[in-house]
Formats: sequence, structure tokens, C-alpha cells
Amino acid sequence: MKWIKLSLSTTVEAEDLVTAVLDEMGIEGVQIEDKVQLSEEDKKKMFIDILPELPPDDGEAVLSFYVDCDTDIEELKRNITENVSLFSEDYNLGSLEFEVSETEDTDWINNWKQYFKPFKADEGIVIKPTWTDVNELPDHDESDLIIEIDPGTAFGTGAHETTKLCIKALKKYLKSGDKLLDVGCGSGILSIVGMKLGAECALGVDVDDNATHTSVENAEINAIKSEYLDLKEGVHGSLIDIKKDHIRFFTGNVLEDDNLCKQTGFDRFDVVVANILADIIIPLSGVTSKYMRKGTIFISSGIINTKEEAVREALLKNDFEIIDVIHMNDWVAFVARK
Repeated sequence: MKWIKLSLSTTVEAEDLVTAVLDEMGIEGVQIEDKVQLSEEDKKKMFIDILPELPPDDGEAVLSFYVDCDTDIEELKRNITENVSLFSEDYNLGSLEFEVSETEDTDWINNWKQYFKPFKADEGIVIKPTWTDVNELPDHDESDLIIEIDPGTAFGTGAHETTKLCIKALKKYLKSGDKLLDVGCGSGILSIVGMKLGAECALGVDVDDNATHTSVENAEINAIKSEYLDLKEGVHGSLIDIKKDHIRFFTGNVLEDDNLCKQTGFDRFDVVVANILADIIIPLSGVTSKYMRKGTIFISSGIINTKEEAVREALLKNDFEIIDVIHMNDWVAFVARK
């Protein structure tokens, strides 16, 4: 099915008003484009290392929305203009000019799947989307460890350099029988890899509830027993009271919730892995050691090379010994010992 896209030029001052008018007219799903600079609160919510550079705010805004092809576009434009113009004495409405274009109906939620193919995350470890055949990978070997993943809306196909660095480090440093903590578990891929490499059990935590539910599903796809722990129902004892060969996932923020930190289990883990961002790993390095026994391993990735030294300083400041630094393109992973 084809859709008609209308883009209306207005001002930042009037964008909320125009959106409300469109909503009253039954038009939903309005996209707003402007050059308003990011606030500090906005920046904290953006889980990226390199923030976008915006041009100076010129006060202009464009509101876009879609209607079906049967719509009388000229009449719709006229009605919108009339309804919005009622507020012209109180608001600077801008030009109120329309741009009209046609677009195909696309399944944006699933369209990306055609580009996600099986690949080797490291020698002997293959990541395979659940909807593909491993034989699509030409250099696949029967001895390869196969990890099946459907990331859904969670971060983590395993294809990014940061995840590959963690997998490489897990393969080298995780020992059979280790207890694994996966901070920022995303799709659960690192917890699953850890279990496949011989971990006794794993605990995965993420701030995103979609991620932890997705992680449970991915663990089960890989024949690993797992459970989602709903903290709203209350926790008795330690979260690490997990059966052997099981993974437990829960949603929470170990940086901000002191009680959650205690329940996660101090001095319990042999390996902690965090594939997040440098700006989170830096404060996390002050918390992570609480969970670890002396001599155990902290693997951190998601670090852009421009922040390598800042993470190094944080690890050393928090009494870690850096035993390995792995680079891949612009990304860095640290392996540190408590």
C-alpha cells in the first residue's frame, strides 16, 4: 500500500500547538524536526558515545505525518491551515507551507532482518539469526559453536565490534564453572555465549525491560534454561541463587539502586562483562568490584577509542589491574583483574 506524506513548515514556538490541532483532527504519529539543542537531561538519556552536532537553532520546525492515498489532499491542507490559523494572534505560526510526497508501506520493524546474516563472531563461534540457515555462512565448520539470536527491539545482534570484543575476551578468560554477571545484557547474547563456553550460571541485568524479556527468549532458543525475575514481586535473598546451568534475567539499574546491588550478590562472581558505553563503564568500575571475588575478571567494552584513557584511569583508580586491552577498528575492550 502507498501512503501520502505531508510535511508542514511551522515554528518551534508553535510545534506543540500544531501537533495538538492535528491530533484533534484525528492525525496521529506526527514526526517533529527542529534544531533545538539537546539539554543535559536529554544527553543522559542518549545511550551513545558521540552526540550529534546540531546546527544553530533558527526557530523553524517541520511536522510530518502520513495519510492514505484516498485522502483529498487539497481539502486536508485547507482544513489544517484554517484550524491552525485560528491561533495566529497568539503564536508565530511560520509559513504553514506544505510539501507532499508519496511513499511505499514498509514493515520497518522487520525490514532490517534481510541484512542480518550468519557470521563468525570469533574463531569457532558463529552467531546465527533464528530465521536463517547456518549454511548461508560459506566458511562454517561443523565444530563451530552456534549461537542463535533474535534481538527483537533489544540491542545486540553480535555483529558490532564491541560485542565481538567481549566474545573474544570471554573465550580467552572465562573458565569452566565460572559464575557470570552480564551488565547491560541487551539481547542476552553475552550471557548465552558465556554459558556455551562453560559458565556454571549467569545473571543478566538491563535497564530496558524489553531487553531482559528478549534475553529470556534467546536463552531458551539456545536450549539454556532461564527465567525472568520480576523485582516488583519482591526478592528474597540473593539474585545469584541460580540453579546450575541456568540464566536469570532482571530489569534494574545497578548504578542507582543500592538495594538492588546488595541483592545482586557481593563477592559472588568470577567474571563480570559490560558491553555498554565509556560514560557508564567509568562509574560502573567503582561498583563492579563489589560483586567480584579477588583475582576475578572484569571485561568492559563499548568504548570508543577517544575515551580509552578515561576508562583506563577509572579502572586503575578503582583497584583493577589491567591485564589485556583489545582493539577492533575504533573500539576498545579492557580486561581487568580485581
